[in-house]
Amino acid sequence: MKNPLRIVFYGTPDFAVASLERLIYAGYVIAGVITSHDQISGRGLKVHFSPVKEFALRNNLPLFQPENLKDPAFHSQLRSLNPDLQVVVAFRMLPKEVWSLPPFGTFNLHASLLPNYRGAAPINWALINGEKETGITTFFIDEKIDTGNLIFKETIPLDPEETAGELHDRLMEAGAQLVVKTVKAIESGPVASLPQVVLQEQVSDPLRLAPKINKEDCRINWDNEASVVFNFIRGLSPYPAAFTEMIAKDGTPFYLKIFKVQQEIASHSFHPGTISSDGKTYFKVAVKDGFISLSELQPAGRKAMSTLDFLKGYGKHFV
Repeated sequence: MKNPLRIVFYGTPDFAVASLERLIYAGYVIAGVITSHDQISGRGLKVHFSPVKEFALRNNLPLFQPENLKDPAFHSQLRSLNPDLQVVVAFRMLPKEVWSLPPFGTFNLHASLLPNYRGAAPINWALINGEKETGITTFFIDEKIDTGNLIFKETIPLDPEETAGELHDRLMEAGAQLVVKTVKAIESGPVASLPQVVLQEQVSDPLRLAPKINKEDCRINWDNEASVVFNFIRGLSPYPAAFTEMIAKDGTPFYLKIFKVQQEIASHSFHPGTISSDGKTYFKVAVKDGFISLSELQPAGRKAMSTLDFLKGYGKHFV
C-alpha cells in the first residue's frame, strides 16, 4: 500500500478550516500549513490569529506565516517539507515558484461555477446578481487568478431569501467534501482537467466577475427596484453589510447597517428612500416599485438588533 500524499495547505479564514479538517480526517499527511500573518486591531491593539492558524495550533500542525511568498528562504522551507500536492482555499495569489513546486501540482477551491464569478467575492456577487444557482469548483492554479484548468464542479441551487452568511456555510461544507474528492482523484491519477477557455467558447454571454467589495460599494441605492435592493442587502449580509444613512424627521442622521429585509411590491406616490414607520411595529423604505421592510439592522456604535428593538429606542424620530 502506497503512502498517503504529503499535502501543504494554504488558507486563512473559517471557510478554509473545514477543508483542512476534512483532509486530516481522510488520513492525509499535512506537511505544512501556510496562513496569513497575525492582525493587530481593536482599542487594545490585540493580536488576532487567523482561523486557520488557530486550527493548526490546536492540532499541532507545522505552521508557516511568510511575509513574502517570493522570498527564496520561504521556497527553501517549502522544499524541505517535500510536498506531493498543495491545496489552496481562500488565500492570496501564489507565485509560480510556489504553485509549480510539488509533482502533483497545486489546486484551488473556488466558491463559484468557474469561469463565472472569478475574483475575491463570488458568494456575495452571486446573490447580489439574483442568481438561481451557484456552486463550487476545484482547478489547477496557473499564472492568472482563477483561470486554471477545471477539475471538478458541483452546482448548488440557491434559496431566494438566502443571505451571504448562510450560503457561505453551505459552500464551506460542500467545498470541504469536494477538496477531499479532488485529492483522491489526483492521488489515483492521472486526473482529467478542462481548460476554462473551452467553457467560455460555448456561451455567448459575457463572464460575470466577482471583484473585491469595498466599503463604499455597500451603500444602498433606494432608487432601484425592490428585487435589486433586496438581493443587494442579502448578498452583503452579514459581511461586509449593506448600509445607508437615514435622516429622521427632526433632522437627526442615522447611519445604519442592514442585515435582513423583506420586499413588498406595491404602487405608491413616495419618493424612493422615503421612510414609513409607525414608530413601534414596522420600519420600511420606499423603492421604485414598492417597499423594503427592515427586520434586522445595526445603528452606528451599537450591536445588531431587531427592528422592533430599534424602534423602542429610536422610533420617536421617525413618526
